[in-house]
Amino acid sequence: MLTGKTNVVTVFAFLTLFMLYGFALIFLRDFAPGNERWIADYSVGMHLESRLAHIHGNQFALLNIVVGLALLRAPNTPTGRRISGLTLLGLLMPLGILAEALFGAPPIFVMAGGISMVAAMIWTTAHVWQTETFH
Repeated sequence: MLTGKTNVVTVFAFLTLFMLYGFALIFLRDFAPGNERWIADYSVGMHLESRLAHIHGNQFALLNIVVGLALLRAPNTPTGRRISGLTLLGLLMPLGILAEALFGAPPIFVMAGGISMVAAMIWTTAHVWQTETFH
């Protein structure tokens, strides 16, 4: 069953992976053989998409933690469980960006994740506002 706890626990692992990915990007830029080429191509193509995936992965992980903590403070309802799932689906965006950059995947996952996260933020706002009992 999806709850705020699921969001918090899942995205701590997700956040860790994308932080490690960030360290890999730093290594490629600063220390890897042929890093001059990496620096020259830093703002285009795969390099830009790699950085976008890193940034959105960390941002969406933090959003999941915030939503998860908010849901843990609200009564456990079907609406809260749906918000939890929708927020977790938002993680498709950074994974989709990474899949696009590495494997040439179509942008459907990026769009689905982005739409899910925006919808989750709107729904979370309304849900928390309407919740009378906030422990």
